[in-house]
Amino acid sequence: MASLLEVKDLKKFFETNSGTLHAVDGITFSLDKKKTLGVVGESGCGKSTLGRTILHLTKPTSGEVFFDGQDISNPSSREIHVLRQKMQMIFQDPFSSLDPRKSVCDAIMEPFIIHSHMSKEEMYEKTHELMDVVGIAKRFENSYPHELDGGRRQRIGIARALALDPQFIVCDEPVSALDVSIQAQIINLMLDLQEQRGLSYLFITHDLSVVKYISDDIMVMYLGQMVEKAPAEELFANTRHPYSKALLSAVPVPDVHKQQNRIELTGELVSPINPKPGCRFMPRCKYATKECMKPQVLEECSPGHFVSCCRYKELNM
Repeated sequence: MASLLEVKDLKKFFETNSGTLHAVDGITFSLDKKKTLGVVGESGCGKSTLGRTILHLTKPTSGEVFFDGQDISNPSSREIHVLRQKMQMIFQDPFSSLDPRKSVCDAIMEPFIIHSHMSKEEMYEKTHELMDVVGIAKRFENSYPHELDGGRRQRIGIARALALDPQFIVCDEPVSALDVSIQAQIINLMLDLQEQRGLSYLFITHDLSVVKYISDDIMVMYLGQMVEKAPAEELFANTRHPYSKALLSAVPVPDVHKQQNRIELTGELVSPINPKPGCRFMPRCKYATKECMKPQVLEECSPGHFVSCCRYKELNM
């Protein structure tokens, strides 16, 4: 299957008073059509910055991005305008991402006003179709964001992302601000839409139970770098990197009779500002040796399973 998205050695650095902050530092991956890549990691590891950089909501420092075979690493303003129709984003907070002065109908209609040449009647018809697709009753069309619950607000965000029939959507923790019951509804809606419309997702989250359910492949990030990537079932069954193992050990087990072997991390986080070469997880890893001070290489330990750890072989024998 041909890849829809290819990212090669993507970097995004920010200059601060203390030095250069390495938010995204050398990320490489590909995403096939109609597939979902889950991205997990602690807050501040660069997940959201990765998604925004791919979409050129923030300009990359270096690296290459290919979308459907086209190099979009340095697009012109006109090319970005075209890309917005093919690549969209669902934001984490459905309240702050919506204009409080726009009604439900106006918010969903906005992409048509910017990108299409439809008549007003056609826009209204298409808007009502999208409301029906994402499960917003027509009686809410003149409501405003503050009058709706979190689930309905997020459905507006999904409808806006779908308006121009994109091929690829970055989902930036789209259910983290919602109640558990509403989370399940939104996740199932996204899976249905993926099947109906052939969508590809980059699904950013810190909830490992959610990412296992929705993802085909999972990438684990730590301080701007990829430390492990594998098919979802493979990652949960044969976790290789010590950081990934610690993350998975924190997932609650719904069985009162089963003892949970939680891996508690000690030590301090490495600063992402001017980081030294070597494994950034080293100060928190109980298996660290002098070998970990050298630059780590992403190796394929089994088909489709990549890990960045010089000791993964001896730790997983």
